[in-house]
Amino acid sequence: VQQELLKSVGMRSVRQAAGKEWNDAVEIFLKNETYPVVVKPTDSAGSDGVKLCHNFDEAKEHFHALFEIEAVNGGFNTEVLCQEFLRGKEYVVDTVSRDGEHKTCAVWVYDKRPANGAAFVYFGMVPIDTSSQEAKLLINYCNNALDALEMQNGPSHAEIILTASGPCLVEMNCRAQGGDGNWQQLAQALTGGYSQVEASVDAYLDKKAFSVLPRIPPSPAKAFGQEVILVSYAEGQVAATPGYDVIKKLESFVYLETGVGTGSHVEHTVDLVTSVGSVILLHHDEDVVQNDIATIRQLEKNNKLFDFEKSSVMMKAVSTLNFQNLFPMQC
Repeated sequence: VQQELLKSVGMRSVRQAAGKEWNDAVEIFLKNETYPVVVKPTDSAGSDGVKLCHNFDEAKEHFHALFEIEAVNGGFNTEVLCQEFLRGKEYVVDTVSRDGEHKTCAVWVYDKRPANGAAFVYFGMVPIDTSSQEAKLLINYCNNALDALEMQNGPSHAEIILTASGPCLVEMNCRAQGGDGNWQQLAQALTGGYSQVEASVDAYLDKKAFSVLPRIPPSPAKAFGQEVILVSYAEGQVAATPGYDVIKKLESFVYLETGVGTGSHVEHTVDLVTSVGSVILLHHDEDVVQNDIATIRQLEKNNKLFDFEKSSVMMKAVSTLNFQNLFPMQC
């Protein structure tokens, strides 16, 4: 629906077709669209069930398969969406609105790379300087999209890909950014005191306070940091988590969120569901942050995040560097 509304006002939108079952519209789309295409459920969350299909048969097979598997958030999928593959980096624009006035609270870019046989694994979320040309394009596009969708009040979380032909909306979420709010302290530090959370409270409860918030965050940012999403290149039954102990002692460490502990079974990370944690790093010195990121990536590369039970077979994933040649524009 969002894409059709953008299309109706002449904005760049995703070519797509959806169905609660296989239908003529879906078949025509898949037979005429340039491959690869994205096939995903409309009922799930994150990257659950999302697949990049390289031909008609693969797309049709995945379309039908999605109705047979349980979604990560429970229940079964009721509709499947087929979309053009957007080549480019994927960004996030977090906004809060009151009476149609939009205030950008943060702009981020997803760090996606090939890993463990998957083309686009999340490695992190990095703040973008709001005075950069890319940020200006994204903010303007996002505000126009909010107007087109008639989203006049409250927080919004937009995911946008910057293609060769300009920004294109992936989806507009009528909520604040997720992640259990682990990003809030980082966002506050970047702006010098407020985040999307505080701005949302002001939008609903304090018109005057909202009116004095800047339309975009300050540039340069008041601090340095990012979210680092942890990737496992090994799998097995976890006996201990020594890598977590190292991470917690890093100079820029703020917060670690993970569901992995002693006794957990770790799989190769291929999406957000199989990531093994999220780390928030924050510091006044950019070099400190970059050095700490390098330390975390070395722990991952050397399979030092976890000790595995001896009865488990630790398997290192097959290298997928060839994906970088297949999709040079995607991050």
